[in-house]
Amino acid sequence: MVTVTALEAELLELAGSVPDPELPVLTLHELGVLRAVHLTGASSVEVDLTPTYTGCPAVETMSADIERVLRAHGMHEVTVRTVLAPAWSTDDITPEGRRKLQRSGIAPPRTQHPGGPVTLTLGPTRTGDAGDPMAEAIRCPHCDSADTELLSRFSSTACKALHRCLSCREPFDHFKEL
Repeated sequence: MVTVTALEAELLELAGSVPDPELPVLTLHELGVLRAVHLTGASSVEVDLTPTYTGCPAVETMSADIERVLRAHGMHEVTVRTVLAPAWSTDDITPEGRRKLQRSGIAPPRTQHPGGPVTLTLGPTRTGDAGDPMAEAIRCPHCDSADTELLSRFSSTACKALHRCLSCREPFDHFKEL
């Protein structure tokens, strides 16, 4: 069993408070990408970070922001390691992170079944219809209607899809399940 020191816990909290560069409404802790902080010396630390997907362009910015915050807290040497296993999943987003996405107008990802496959479809579907690949509909973050449709599989980032609510007619991003 690995014992976490009080300083490591404090540094983990500091690193976890860094906002995600693509979704600044979420911290790295709330997004679930910050895995661990390990002291490697009196003023040196190693941070484990798991990207939302391999090749995520935000990893460089996340790493630089973590380094800046931890150096400001007295760490002279900060190493941020990209850790790919276990892979990140949208199930790693904290409940508070999901609430923040919803409040900011982004439909949070639906909770997946642990260990189950991620179902993909080839054509547009109305997410409230029986043709929806997942049992739970993508609800509009503006009016909470389940009567929504997919407009584009990609939105402002690769992690999001663009939808439209058929009730209030507002477009919205949906954080895709991974």
